[in-house]
Amino acid sequence: MVTIHQPTRHKFMLYDKGNLTNDTLISLYKKMLKPRMIEEKMLILLRQGKISKWFGGIGQEAIAVGVTSSLTKEEYILPMHRNLGVFTTREIPLFRLFSQWQGKANGFTKGRDRSFHFGTQEFNIVGMISHLGPQMGVASGIALANKLKDNKHACAVFTGEGGTSEGDFHEALNVASVWSLPVLFCIENNGYGLSTPTSEQYNCEHLADRAKGYGMESHIIDGNNIVEVYTKVSELADSIRKNPRPILLEFKTFRMRGHEEASGTKYVPKELMAEWAAKDPIDNYRDFLTLEGILTAEQDEEFRKEIKAEINENLQKAFDEEKISSTKSIELSDVYQDSLFEEVICNEEVESIRFVDAVSKGLKQSMERHDDLIVMGQDIAEYGGVFKITDKFIDQFGRDRVRNTPICESAIVSMAYGVSVNGMKAVMEMQFADFVSSGFNPIVNLLAKSHYRWNQNADVVVRMPCGAGVGAGPFHSQTNEAWFTKTPGLKVVYPAFPKDAKGLLAAAINDPNPVLFFEHKALYRSIYEDVPTDYYTLPLGKASVLKEGNDITIITYGAAVHWALDVLGKNTDISADLIDLRSLQPLDTAAIYASVKKTGKAIILQEDSLFGSISSDISAMIMENCFEYLDGPVKRLASMETPIPFDQGLEQQYLAKNEFEDVLKEVLAY
Repeated sequence: MVTIHQPTRHKFMLYDKGNLTNDTLISLYKKMLKPRMIEEKMLILLRQGKISKWFGGIGQEAIAVGVTSSLTKEEYILPMHRNLGVFTTREIPLFRLFSQWQGKANGFTKGRDRSFHFGTQEFNIVGMISHLGPQMGVASGIALANKLKDNKHACAVFTGEGGTSEGDFHEALNVASVWSLPVLFCIENNGYGLSTPTSEQYNCEHLADRAKGYGMESHIIDGNNIVEVYTKVSELADSIRKNPRPILLEFKTFRMRGHEEASGTKYVPKELMAEWAAKDPIDNYRDFLTLEGILTAEQDEEFRKEIKAEINENLQKAFDEEKISSTKSIELSDVYQDSLFEEVICNEEVESIRFVDAVSKGLKQSMERHDDLIVMGQDIAEYGGVFKITDKFIDQFGRDRVRNTPICESAIVSMAYGVSVNGMKAVMEMQFADFVSSGFNPIVNLLAKSHYRWNQNADVVVRMPCGAGVGAGPFHSQTNEAWFTKTPGLKVVYPAFPKDAKGLLAAAINDPNPVLFFEHKALYRSIYEDVPTDYYTLPLGKASVLKEGNDITIITYGAAVHWALDVLGKNTDISADLIDLRSLQPLDTAAIYASVKKTGKAIILQEDSLFGSISSDISAMIMENCFEYLDGPVKRLASMETPIPFDQGLEQQYLAKNEFEDVLKEVLAY
């Protein structure tokens, strides 16, 4: 039986088909119809308890379908919760989508993330995180890589009107404009951020008006009009391929369901719901096609039968799939991408250089070795960085690869990730490690979780000039490695010597996983060492035993290594194993345990304050694994539980270095 849909003219929905063929017009209709019918089925399954959650995009199909249809399949697109049409238009097999929503193995996250929190390189889709804002920066990073490759690709990223209130939105658009990056920033203005109306989200008439502040082109598009979305976005995408630049697009639309189904829509006035229901993108477009003689009722019914059969067939396939199973070993192994260490042996020719020079030379030689490596940071180009690590780099590598950034740590971390997604390498310099707090979210929620969530590596190194002892005060002196050593998915490296710094930095850049690379500022120009002149690598996760003895194990890293060496130099009668950890994640537990089992006593020395620090974990690990070998309690020594003061006398009082000798002797005498 054929269901006849009676066409009715709607004065508010006008379609200008222009030069579009009937085949294209019909294709756009079918592409919108599929996600709508899938959603209607998902709502039934949600009520039956067969899926756990659903974020409805009913009423917004024209945006997802129109934008995706405007891009080539090789171009990246970054969708949100309500963009099912992106995934279906990219022709992802439906059983894989259904498996994803049921947490099964044929999905894209191995049951580790839900709903639309996934990406896939196979279909050039980058999944969102719930923090929303960072994906704007990821898109800018992808667009940067496209521009550097000169591949003439566009990129599109979605956000809602609520997400535009985040600082990451501003940062990403600002950088994209300054760097003329070919990216379409798509705002789905659907009236509400969960239950908060637009009147409480922003105080301008149109979000597109914000583009003026960025020196950026913008357009307002009827988000319920598939022809307008498709023709306008196609035109703009083609334009930015030829003339790279960002464009801000505001799609006026409405969310006909709750933020997610459990939220409901009671907070929405009934008359507003009715007004937008009359603007339904599919009903209106079907009426237009029917009135134009392009679509018949019989064709429409046939399309629906085909889609329904496809849904049911693929849904059954997903239902028949076994529940996902895993092991602790598998779960742990997927936190990081496998990285095969490429050992490059040191050459015999050496030069005596400072720590700062070793970092600089290591970075420079890595850039020579990797043509796809870019470095980004504040003042790193002509100025060479505040510590001159990248001095004269711009002369050799040019502005494309040595990039001054605005002051926007969060966006640059996200962009570094986007660069990695697009097949390149990125090193970002935090001007001071303290400023990483402004980029904390994308580091711990984007970089760290990426491989575990959807098998996407984050080939990013964040350089972290850190530490006290230089009179820089509370905002420029922290050694904040503990913020990251507890975050699965991150690697943390902290060298104490020039030779280690150079070789470990090269290895960190080679590693496909995100690495926080700590460089102590007080060591930059105070520590010299003979360092091989050529490129070489040292393995991450391998400690260095600097001295060997039998009475006690001293475990330390960073500047504290030199504190320990000074004390041992003044007390030659102390027989100690001195372990320089070099890497805090991964941690060389084998070296620690072997030494403690030999000496029977251990002291852990660090510059960071004590509570919640890595020394606490090392102490607990020693107690759990070496208890029967211990001849005394494991001692931890750290700096004061205060912010780091500016005054030289107060700073020296703050640091643990002055107490170390006395505490070491107390442990030895136990």
